Amino acid sequence: MNTAAPRVAYTRLAADAFKGLLAVSTTVHASSLDHELQELVYLRVSQINGCAYCLDMHSTALRKAGIEPRKLDTVAAWRESRFFDARERAALGWAEALTRLPDGAPSDAAFDALRPHFDDKGISDLSMAVAVINAWNRLGAGLLPPLP
Repeated sequence: MNTAAPRVAYTRLAADAFKGLLAVSTTVHASSLDHELQELVYLRVSQINGCAYCLDMHSTALRKAGIEPRKLDTVAAWRESRFFDARERAALGWAEALTRLPDGAPSDAAFDALRPHFDDKGISDLSMAVAVINAWNRLGAGLLPPLP
C-alpha cells in the first residue's frame, strides 16, 4: 500500500540523520565496487527486505546501465542462474549473509568465498554497501515513501 506520501515526513523530521545517510551512500557509491555490482547487491538486499521503493530504484538503474534482462529477472535465484559470475555470486552471498543476521553471523565459507575476488578494501566497501542498503530498506519498507 504505497500512497502519495510516506507514513511520516522522515526526510524533514530527521533531516540531519537523513542527510548523513545520503552522505554515506554517496561515499559508498564512489567506492572500489563497480556500479553494476553495487546495484545487483542493492537489488538483492531490497528483495529480501521487501522494499518496493528500493526495488524500483535499483532495477531501473540496472536497466538503464544495460544489464541483460534475463540476468535482472533472475537476481532472486542467482545461485541457480547461469548469468552471474563467481565474483557476483560471492558478493551476493555475502550480501544475503549480512542481511539475514537472525540466521546467525555470516559463515566463514561466505567470507572465504570473497577472498578470490575482493581484497580487504573491496570486502570493506561491499560490507558498507550492504549496511547502507539495509538502512535505506528499513526506511522504505517501514515508512513507505511513494514510488516516483
